[in-house]
Amino acid sequence: MENMLLGFVDVAVEWLQTNTLSLILALAIFVIGRWVAHLIARLFKSVLLRAKVDTILVDFLTGIVNAALVLFVIIAAVDQLGVDTTSLVALIGAAGIAVGLALKDSLQNFASGVMLIVFRPFKAGDFIDAGGVTGIVEKISVFSTAMRTPDNKEVIVPNGNIYGGTITNFSARSTRRVDMVFGIGYDSDLLKAKSILQEMVSTDERILPEPEPVIAVGELADSSVNILVRPWVNSVDYWSVYWDMQERVKLRFDEEGITIPYPQMDVHVNSVAQ
Repeated sequence: MENMLLGFVDVAVEWLQTNTLSLILALAIFVIGRWVAHLIARLFKSVLLRAKVDTILVDFLTGIVNAALVLFVIIAAVDQLGVDTTSLVALIGAAGIAVGLALKDSLQNFASGVMLIVFRPFKAGDFIDAGGVTGIVEKISVFSTAMRTPDNKEVIVPNGNIYGGTITNFSARSTRRVDMVFGIGYDSDLLKAKSILQEMVSTDERILPEPEPVIAVGELADSSVNILVRPWVNSVDYWSVYWDMQERVKLRFDEEGITIPYPQMDVHVNSVAQ
């Protein structure tokens, strides 16, 4: 064992004597190369920040650039020592392909996250319907999006599910139209019902005068005459106006003797002579 150790030391000393200059150059390439890589990564980060790219994406891309440059520096330093780097590069490439195949879903989520951050179809605080979930966006990362549902549950949705489907952003516009339908009986006074609805809409301060609200007969249904009521409101007032109108219309129609029918069927029995 002692002889083997001495032999190894002799070989190491001989290698150092023969390759001292190459070792010094390799260390210089590694040290200077790491410094240059760090400098380039900082410049790259500054350019992205000046371009107002999202900080999450900036940090992630800067890390990737820095890692790629450092890997290039290591290969250059090893090549200076006389090591054949062709096999090393091929091995790294094969490993990259294997990792890519193993993490294809994660890479898809990453690519989708980049697209979401760059094109911004929604932002934190928006109320959206995407990836099969409806809720308020809490946080957008490069792999997933955290959403809070109306009943206060936190749901983490992969970005691939969001970007690969339809995104409905309820907060994208400052105003929204409230679509409501109120059915009245065929024996009720249609013009009186429309007048009441017009009065209720015009006296509600949350309802915007422009665009002008629509109140019109939408359908002569089987059991009712359906009146469409479509006012415009600020987006923050959407649900309060919708819920209030449902209750207020029912109470007002009851006071005015206007019936709101429920589905019914008339059955006629014919007697057959024996």
